[in-house]
Amino acid sequence: MIDESEKAVGVEGAGSFFCLTYLIGSQGMLEKIKSLFGQVDMTQGRPWERIVVFTIPMLIGNIAQQMYNTVDSIVVGKYEGDNALAAVGSASPIFNLLLVLFVGISMGAGIMVSQYYGSRDRENLSRTIGSTITLTAIASLLLMVAGTFAIRPVLELLDTPESIIDWCTSYLMILLWGIIGLAYYNILCGILRGLGDSLSALVYLLIATVINIVLDLWFVAGLHMGVSGVALATVIAQLISAVLCVVKLRKMTEFFDLKAQYLKPDKVTMLTVIRLGLPSGITQAIFSLAMVVVQSLTNSFGEMIIAANVIIMRVDGFAMMPNFSFGTAMTTYAGQNVGARQMDRVKQGAKEGTLIAVGTSAVITGLILLFGPYLMGIFTNTKELAQLSANMMRILALGYIAMAVTQSLSGVMRGAGDTVTPMWISLLTTVAIRVPLVYALVEKTKTPELPQGRYESLWISLLCAWVLGALITFIFYRLGRWKKKAL
Repeated sequence: MIDESEKAVGVEGAGSFFCLTYLIGSQGMLEKIKSLFGQVDMTQGRPWERIVVFTIPMLIGNIAQQMYNTVDSIVVGKYEGDNALAAVGSASPIFNLLLVLFVGISMGAGIMVSQYYGSRDRENLSRTIGSTITLTAIASLLLMVAGTFAIRPVLELLDTPESIIDWCTSYLMILLWGIIGLAYYNILCGILRGLGDSLSALVYLLIATVINIVLDLWFVAGLHMGVSGVALATVIAQLISAVLCVVKLRKMTEFFDLKAQYLKPDKVTMLTVIRLGLPSGITQAIFSLAMVVVQSLTNSFGEMIIAANVIIMRVDGFAMMPNFSFGTAMTTYAGQNVGARQMDRVKQGAKEGTLIAVGTSAVITGLILLFGPYLMGIFTNTKELAQLSANMMRILALGYIAMAVTQSLSGVMRGAGDTVTPMWISLLTTVAIRVPLVYALVEKTKTPELPQGRYESLWISLLCAWVLGALITFIFYRLGRWKKKAL
């Protein structure tokens, strides 16, 4: 049941969905616009407004981030055909698995930065940022060496079709050799967001996105480099954005010091980054590994279903953007307020932020369902493939609203320092529920006419995992154990 205070919050949360109109229309329009894209101190002001103001630039940035993979898919699908599109899709889960180490470092560093920023602890903030930069360099080199020898055997283990395995290999190798740019961009953006600066990450990402699109068209349509061309374009664009992040951080001397003494590996700091980030890294590893396992099942349905899955996941990326954006915003919000010892404010922001995330996700999901067939047609010239993808997208619709709850409340727990609980929830829903369920559904639906089973099982199982994940996350948030995890 919802009490009267929660109803009041709900009304305010629903109204805050239109906060951009409020900000522009209120007195002091120029100051409001400036505050919308400036550095955000989450420990002051109305919680819902601080959250939305911080989220808007980040949401735009996340949409631009998704444009990387989307443009890659559109370009190869239009100029190289459906098999090339399938190759990019088959390679993506494997590359995401390789990136889990950086996901962990980024999350651990972001939590520490936001809490130390909230408590105005300049020394620990400087040490955290410097140690994270060094740790990222070490991790990049290790992954580059190890991944080079593992890519082809993994693709063969997953029964990747012979028609696309060479393309998958070249695509992954180029991304791996350029891993340092990808790693530093994502981790340094996490640091900037922890400092309340979501604008710089947005600007640099928009620049990189434009570069990526231009290079995609040049390398693929002009130079006919195929999937290797889109991988090379991504590496170059991400490297440029990483350099821009470094330049920005060097100018933020009012908050921390980026000197050589802080770049020296600090054992305590690095271990704390790893301790806080490891559960998130494991969570991403579990998710990526499950995707790899399911990709093996997807491959058994043939190139048409593989290509449909690629299209669905690209559109899915845009549908998930508000959820991921609010989740990251809630992590920063909770981190800064926990650092400032304002726990009542954390709880209030969790309610309001989750309501706004749910409302936003519902609207965007409705638009995707309404215009689904047209969106799918952007990726392919094959009408049958576009319609197949649109039909499968409808299965996932309700799940995006459930994920709004999961991401927002998980963000609060992570910001407070409890990264273990979201990890176990992800482990339960992804490994113990989704993977067994998809294989069970496929097996149950096998017939003489459908010897491989029904391909709809791939997305029905995912929907079930998302809904159960939201319910479990809400229960653990209400238990409140995350409040005791602050640094």
